[in-house]
Formats: sequence, structure tokens, C-alpha cells
Amino acid sequence: MAQAKSDPNYKVIAENRRARFDYAIEEDIECGIILEGSEVKSLRQGGANIAESYAAVENGELWLINSYVAPYDQAKTFRHEERRPRKLLVSRKELANLWNATQRKGMTLVPLVLYFNHRGMAKIKLGIAKGKKSHDKRETQAKRDWSRQKQRLLKENR
Repeated sequence: MAQAKSDPNYKVIAENRRARFDYAIEEDIECGIILEGSEVKSLRQGGANIAESYAAVENGELWLINSYVAPYDQAKTFRHEERRPRKLLVSRKELANLWNATQRKGMTLVPLVLYFNHRGMAKIKLGIAKGKKSHDKRETQAKRDWSRQKQRLLKENR
């Protein structure tokens, strides 16, 4: 992904920073997303939020639920719903694996990043995650604080 960031077409639209704190992400998967024209224009302006959203497998299809795409002001007659469920595109094998992870293993599908790839196509990265308990969150916070403190001490000793 390092090469993609230097690409002029690559652009991060929305990021779910809280996901890595609330969930232990075991695997991630890139999905396409079906959008309407006014939604794409709005995303190009950066108007999106995936913080409260999640993905679910329903009736053999993968859906992104409760994601927010800001209304596009110039769209007069063909406006989109801001929080409508959006269909995600994955292969049948990946869909079967996602269904297995959510239904049998009790995992959650959490959106991590919504972005335009190097070809200018809107993509979303989903994390297959397991929810953290409060003691796991405290442990993560303690590790992060210790690494910051360690860096400060190393910087002072130079």
C-alpha cells in the first residue's frame, strides 16, 4: 500500500480509527462498493463517515449498513439517501468465508478505511474482528503509553 499513497488517484475518504481500539482485527479484506452518481461526487469532496457502520451478510449478499455519505448539493433531482444500506462486492468464496466467520465464529465485520484506489474506484477495507473486553482495551492502552514513554526516555538520553 506504500506505493499507492504516492499515486495521485489514491485518496483516503474516511477512516474508522476507533475500530482498532474496540476490536481485535484478525484479517482484512478489500471490497468494492456500489454507489450512485451523487454519492461518488460527494465522496470526492470528502463527505463520508464510517465510524458507526458495520457490514453484514444478508440473503447471500454483503451490505454496508449505517454508513453516512453527505448529500451532494448540486444534485437537484437525483439525490441519494444519506444512510442507506450499500451493497459491497466480493467473490463468492470470500462471501462464504465472511458468512462463516460471522455466523459460526461470532466475528464482526468492521469497516476500516473508505478510499479511492489507484484507478479511481471507491473501495472499502473491512476487518474481520472480534470485540475486545474492557481489560483488553486497558492492556492495549498501557502498552501504547509504555512505548511512548520509552521513546521519550531514549530521546532524552541521546
